[in-house]
Amino acid sequence: MSNKHNMQLLQELSLKNGPLCVGLDTDPSYIPENIRAQYESAPAAVLAYNKAIIDRIVADKSACCFKVQIAYYEAMGLEGMKVYSETLKYVRKSGLIAISDIKRGDIGATSDAYARAHFTGDFETDIITINPYMGFDTLQPFTKYSLPEQGGKGAFVLLCTSNPGMTDIEHQKLEEGGLLLERVGDEIARIGEEWRYSCADYNNQTCGIFGAVVGATQEADARWLRDKYKETFFLIPGYGAQGGAARIAATLLDNAGGAVNSSRGILCAWKKDSELAGARDSGTLKLEDIAAAAARASLFSKNDLLGAKASL
Repeated sequence: MSNKHNMQLLQELSLKNGPLCVGLDTDPSYIPENIRAQYESAPAAVLAYNKAIIDRIVADKSACCFKVQIAYYEAMGLEGMKVYSETLKYVRKSGLIAISDIKRGDIGATSDAYARAHFTGDFETDIITINPYMGFDTLQPFTKYSLPEQGGKGAFVLLCTSNPGMTDIEHQKLEEGGLLLERVGDEIARIGEEWRYSCADYNNQTCGIFGAVVGATQEADARWLRDKYKETFFLIPGYGAQGGAARIAATLLDNAGGAVNSSRGILCAWKKDSELAGARDSGTLKLEDIAAAAARASLFSKNDLLGAKASL
């Protein structure tokens, strides 16, 4: 049993391996047809694809965690959920942190069931994502799994997301002043402080049990959010295929730091990798080619982010 919660472990890994988070949002269509055809089903091909990419990235130490988006696996039915479970197990066995992007949040009893489902059993993970917009009582059932004896589990709470429509809700002004997202950010910070002082094992931790999702696409928000929530570790989507720049992500990596997610830019790196042009054209790509392209893209992204951070 570790005396560090999983958010603390992730923060330390981000400093050791760099801040890149590789998103395993793996759609079967991302896999070349000649490789898919070698497996008995699309989910089986996805699992092999995931494992090959995980192995290369872990070996290169180019990322601190993997984020597994459950929707892609749900869309493949029961076999897809088995692949989801096996992917999480494979990530956790690798020594890196597994983040399950599930965005759950509901009334107390239902949230308690969600917590059991994703912090224990077949779908056990290290950290999940939570949607807080049914109210802060929806967060509480997840916190009991943050205890050391429960595995020190963590959660990233949606704060300032990377999609254009985030302004519809997150940027709404409150009558008492400030933005709605600030109420969420303040609650995340409060939970972090509460646990730091109420759990003796976590007194010396440098970030809270809960982190915040803050997109790298909202440049106007990056600096003030980073300065306002200095001790909150961020999960930073939007970098890469969604158009978020490394300089925005680098701003969000200041203070307590964060993990910057890239999914399609790494999973589909083979489509643009100049070293694979011949194999692409001839339809002779191999799984190790895909993994090598993902590894090159991962190392590029890591260095891109670290270079942007160094230039701040």
